[in-house]
Amino acid sequence: MVIPTQFQAYVVHKDDQGFRSGIETCSWEQLPEGDVTINVQYSSVNYKDGLASLPDGDIVRRYPFIPGIDLAGTVVHSAHASFHEGDQVLCTGYGLGVSHEGGFSQYARLNGDWLLHLPQSLTPKEAMGIGTAGFTAALSIHAMLNNGLRPEHGPVLVTGATGGVGSFAISILSRLGYEVIASTGKLEEQKDWLQSLGAHQVISRDELHPPKSGVMSSERWSGVVDPVGGGILPELLKQIRYGGSAALSGLTGGTEFNGTVFPFILRGIKLLGIDSVNCSMMLRKEIWGRLAAEWKPETMLGDGIKEVALTELPEALNLILRGKAVGRSVVVLNPKE
Repeated sequence: MVIPTQFQAYVVHKDDQGFRSGIETCSWEQLPEGDVTINVQYSSVNYKDGLASLPDGDIVRRYPFIPGIDLAGTVVHSAHASFHEGDQVLCTGYGLGVSHEGGFSQYARLNGDWLLHLPQSLTPKEAMGIGTAGFTAALSIHAMLNNGLRPEHGPVLVTGATGGVGSFAISILSRLGYEVIASTGKLEEQKDWLQSLGAHQVISRDELHPPKSGVMSSERWSGVVDPVGGGILPELLKQIRYGGSAALSGLTGGTEFNGTVFPFILRGIKLLGIDSVNCSMMLRKEIWGRLAAEWKPETMLGDGIKEVALTELPEALNLILRGKAVGRSVVVLNPKE
C-alpha cells in the first residue's frame, strides 16, 4: 500500500483564538507515538465523541486533537509482534479519542496492545456499527448473565432504547430469547423500528418517571439495561424482581443517585457498573467473539446503521448531542468493502 504524505481528519482546537473544529489536511507529525499504524476504514459516532466536539465537553485534555473513540481498519506498518501489514484490526477504549488521537482520521497510530484482530465473521463496517455502543451493550448482558439472568425469569427493561447501547441490547437480548421491554422518549416515531429490532413491547419513558410512594415498588423486571442513569435509576431498582440486576453504563440522564438500600437488602438485587474503556483484553476478546457469532446483533446491523462521510460528521455529532440520533452512524474514512 502506498502511504500518502498527508491525510484528512476531523480536528478540534482550543487556543488563544478560541474553540473551533472541522475537517483538516494533516501530516504524520500530528499523530502520537505508537507501534502500529492503521489505515482507518470506519469509525463511529458516540455521545462521548459529541462531547469532544464542544468547548466545555470535559472530554479532551489537550489541543489540537483528533477525536473518535472507535476505529477499524488495516495495518500498514507494525513494530508489534502480534500484528503485521495487511491485518484487519479494531480498537475501542484505552483512551482512544480522549487522551490519544482517535478514529476520525484516515490514518491512526496506536499502541498494539490496544488492538484486536477483526473476527473473520465481521466486516470493518459491521465492527464499527457495533463499536463501543454495541460492545457496552454486550458487556451489560454478559454481567447480567453472570448474575443469573435467564429468559424464564421474566422481562428485561432497556432504557434509552433508540440510542446505541439500548438498540444493541434489544437486538442481542431478543436473539437470546428474552422478552424485551423498550423504554424511549420517541415512542410515536420509533415504536415500529424498536419492535423490528426485537422489542416485545415499547413504552414511554414517562411511564417510568413518576416517583412511587414508599421504599419499594411492585416487582416488574428480571433485569434492566440502563445506559441513561439519572433520577429514574433509583425508581427502577425498586421494580427489579428478587435476585435480579441492573447494568448501568451511562449518564445521559444525569449523574445524581439518590436511592435507598432497601432493594438491595430486601430483594438481593445487584447494581452492576459497566466500563468499556479499561476492561481486560481477555474479556474484550470473549465479548467480541460472541458479537461475531451467537450474539451477533443481526437486526440492528441490518436496519440500524447509517453511513456518514467525514464531511457529514459535524452534523452527526450535533444530532447525538441533541438527543435526536436514532441507531448508529458509522463514519466512512477509507472504505475497502
